[in-house]
Amino acid sequence: MGVNKKLKIIIISDGTGETATAVSRAAMAQFPDKDVFFTRYKNIRSNEQIEAIFNEAAIHHDLIIYTIVSPELRAFTAKLSKEKYVRSIDLLGPTLTIFANYFEQEPSAEPGLLHAVNDDYFNRVAAMEFTLNHDDGRHLKSLHLADVILIGVSRTSKTPLAVYLSQLGMKTCNIPLIKNAPLPKELFEVDQRKIFALTIEPEALMQIRKKRLSRIGADMHSGDYADEKKVLEELEWANQLFRKNKRWPIFNVTNKAIEETAAEIMRLINMREHNIFKQAKRKK
Repeated sequence: MGVNKKLKIIIISDGTGETATAVSRAAMAQFPDKDVFFTRYKNIRSNEQIEAIFNEAAIHHDLIIYTIVSPELRAFTAKLSKEKYVRSIDLLGPTLTIFANYFEQEPSAEPGLLHAVNDDYFNRVAAMEFTLNHDDGRHLKSLHLADVILIGVSRTSKTPLAVYLSQLGMKTCNIPLIKNAPLPKELFEVDQRKIFALTIEPEALMQIRKKRLSRIGADMHSGDYADEKKVLEELEWANQLFRKNKRWPIFNVTNKAIEETAAEIMRLINMREHNIFKQAKRKK
């Protein structure tokens, strides 16, 4: 092989090939003087695809690295490597064999599972970032991108509930309601099914607000924040608003864990999606 020839490493995968790429680049860090070109073939599903790649690799003496979970495709790849004298590395096969022996169970042999796990992780990270950026009514211009919009008066668990939902992959906004203040116009420009109203019993809200004032060292007898009459008026105003907008489901958070309210919201979302799916099938 000529010293000036640019070397090529071919990555074959029935998934995304990201695992093989990462391992290859980690190994190449130990050979900094080598100029190597990488080619990746992903979502490989047939013998014909693999054979075409090997035919090309045999001509140019390329190295093939493969991560294939299908035992049939993996066996075919190993067979071609010997027949065509192409150097290859099976990154996944030996590991799957050892794991299968250890667990006394055959692997599922379903391609792309790692990619699906990674996608779920990154979706949750994106949802958490979106939620934190849209806390307390901020950045309403992108409200339409939310999966869930929580509304309620102060201290109805909007922020902790939003954060919890984001950990489930839901991009969540929360908007505080202030008595007699106009609601943001953006709220009525989005799909109203995304909006979930939070309410609470007056006695519970007063206790929560009094504890809040105590923590920050404020005078509990000054202002309207925890005043019984004002709290009653505020909740009645909010509940009337919720009843007026009939498409907003109302969730009473009194003495409820965040997880419980989140489960109720997710259950309703799943029911709606299931009904939409059923209606779409009937139309077909």
